[in-house]
Amino acid sequence: MRTDEIKEWASKNLKGDPVIWFICFALSILSILVVYSATGPLAFKMKGGNTEYYLLKHSTLIFLGIVLMWAAHKIDYKYYSKLSRYALIASVPLLLYAWLFGTSVNEASRWINIPFINQSFQPSDLAKLALIANLASMLAKRQQNIEDFKESLIPVLVWCGLICGLIALTNISTAVLLFATCMLLMFIGRVPVRYLAMLVLVGLLSGSVALSIGQRLNTAISRVTAFLDKDQLPYQLQQGYIAMATGGVVGKGPGQSELRNFLPYPHSDFIYATIIEEYGMVGGVLVVFLYLALLYRGMVTVANSDRAFGGLLSAGLSFALVVQAFINMGVAVGLGPITGLSLPLLSMGGTSILFTCLTLGIILSVSRGDQEDLDTSKG
Repeated sequence: MRTDEIKEWASKNLKGDPVIWFICFALSILSILVVYSATGPLAFKMKGGNTEYYLLKHSTLIFLGIVLMWAAHKIDYKYYSKLSRYALIASVPLLLYAWLFGTSVNEASRWINIPFINQSFQPSDLAKLALIANLASMLAKRQQNIEDFKESLIPVLVWCGLICGLIALTNISTAVLLFATCMLLMFIGRVPVRYLAMLVLVGLLSGSVALSIGQRLNTAISRVTAFLDKDQLPYQLQQGYIAMATGGVVGKGPGQSELRNFLPYPHSDFIYATIIEEYGMVGGVLVVFLYLALLYRGMVTVANSDRAFGGLLSAGLSFALVVQAFINMGVAVGLGPITGLSLPLLSMGGTSILFTCLTLGIILSVSRGDQEDLDTSKG
């Protein structure tokens, strides 16, 4: 297939911002390469040396994620307003079920096993996406009476406090990230500062309750204490620092990581350290640039959107996705306490990859819809 034919096919089938599509494909390819390398020790331990097992599994999830992204970007983003309400309501019992009866890993029951397909599912992924989309919808519909506390702000405060509190029962870092995203959306949505202060109070209240009855208080305290203790580094950070230091400027080369045998979770939580070890500072800076470019293009979509819902939706989803990436990378280089946040579209995962791709598909749907509206107005 010639170059012009590829461009013609892409212009017909891959609508929306072409830069976002390029970033998604670039991160997906890098993810497959790094995960294949980083899961070598895990494959020998869990699968009797079958190193292709995790390669095939991860590649399949990436492929399914891209298909889901394509399908999501074909849907008019205005439909996500109604869908988000149903998803938000469904996420409440799912979060409660995961907390009470979910599969426990590292003393946190965040997962629900899906029967027959032997795959785990984190309800927090659904709840995060649903809350951001529904909050964007609520704020867009109430722009004319945004200062009406009873009609406009009470539903927003209740949903933000409830969902963030339920997530914090088992996953504090995700809850804090989601709460910060809600604050940003309300600020962009012209919510008065005095009501933002009320959201902070609601967040502190729901967070305190979640910490007192949830599963992560002791873990949170220990990780913050370890981060503040400058005399002794946690084992994960020690190995991560060694991996990045030995990577140098250009790295050891694809598949040549040595610290993957010692670094905990080199394929997920600390995959950024593996990237720098194999691809050097050049690879590390390139990943940072790709996420910054993704945030920039997401904000361009916000600026080009003529509808409040589209702009708020793209802003919230872009912010949550990129900030999660920078938290993960910041943890790897010692800029913050260790968390369980993955590196979106790069870390090995299950349904989290699908939800990340769905998020990107919705952002692309917003950019596609605005571009079509622009073309229609010109015509």
